[in-house]
Amino acid sequence: MANLKEIRSRITSVGSTMQITSAMKMVSAAKLKRAQDAIIQMRPFANKLTELLENLSASLDSSDGGVYAQNREIKNVLLVTVTSNRGLCGGFNAYILKKAKALINEEYSNANVSILSIGKKSSEHFRKNDFNVISSHDALFGDLTFESVAEVAEDIMNHFVARDYDKVVLVYNQFKNAATQIIMAENFLPVQAAENEGAVVGDYLFEPTKQEIVEQLIPKSLKTQLFKAVLDSHASEHGARMTAMHKATDNASELRKELTLTYNKARQAAITAEILEIVGGAEALKG
Repeated sequence: MANLKEIRSRITSVGSTMQITSAMKMVSAAKLKRAQDAIIQMRPFANKLTELLENLSASLDSSDGGVYAQNREIKNVLLVTVTSNRGLCGGFNAYILKKAKALINEEYSNANVSILSIGKKSSEHFRKNDFNVISSHDALFGDLTFESVAEVAEDIMNHFVARDYDKVVLVYNQFKNAATQIIMAENFLPVQAAENEGAVVGDYLFEPTKQEIVEQLIPKSLKTQLFKAVLDSHASEHGARMTAMHKATDNASELRKELTLTYNKARQAAITAEILEIVGGAEALKG
C-alpha cells in the first residue's frame, strides 16, 4: 500500500504540473498574437528602409558624412545578443548563445570581441563565463518601445563613430512561425551596399542635400533595424515558449496516463492478494 500511496502522490504532482504548463501555454499564445502583429506590421517598413539605405550607401563616402558606411580593418567587434529574460522556452536562448560563441571562436577569432546583451539569459551567461560584456539592457522588454530601443542603437552608433568597434553584428531569433525561429547573425555596422549582382544603384539627385540625408536617414534606419530585431526576438520567445509548454503538457498527460495504469495494476494486485488471503484463511478454518 505504501507503493500505491507513492504512485498516487506522483499522479497528483504530474497533474499539478500539467495545469501550470497548460496555463503558461495559453498566456504565451495570447502574448504571441500581439507580438506577431507588431513584427508583421513593422517588417515591411524596416526591410524597405534597409533596402533604400543599402542603395544610398553605394553613393556615399566619408567626405559626405558616411561615417556609418566606413569599412575598416576588423580589430574590435561588438556582438549584440538578443535573448529573453526568462526560461522555459526550449532551445530559444541556447541557440543564440551557441551562435555567439561560434562567431567569437571562428569568424572573429583574430579580433577583440565584446558583448552588448539584451536579455537576462545572455547577460548572466556571458558574465559568468568571463566574456567582455560592456553593457546589459535586461529591462528593455519591460518597456518595449521604439524610443527605448533607439537609445540603445544610438549608444552603439556612438561607439562605432568613436572607433571603439570596427564591426557590429546582431545575433537574434527571427520569427517565422510559432514553431520555427531562424538564428540570425545580421550585420549592423558598417552599413553595407547592396550585394545583389542584378541590383542597379541609381544616379540620385539629393533633395535636401546628401549631408542632411545621411544625418537623418541612416541613424533612423539603424534604429529601426535594431527595433525590428528586438521585436522579432520578442515574438520568437513567445512562440518558442508556447510550443515548449504545449509539448510539456502533452508529455505530462502521457506520463499521468502511464502512472494511472500502473496505479490500477498495483491496486488490482493488492486486492487480488487480499482476496487470496481471505480465501486461504477460510479454507484453513474449514480444515
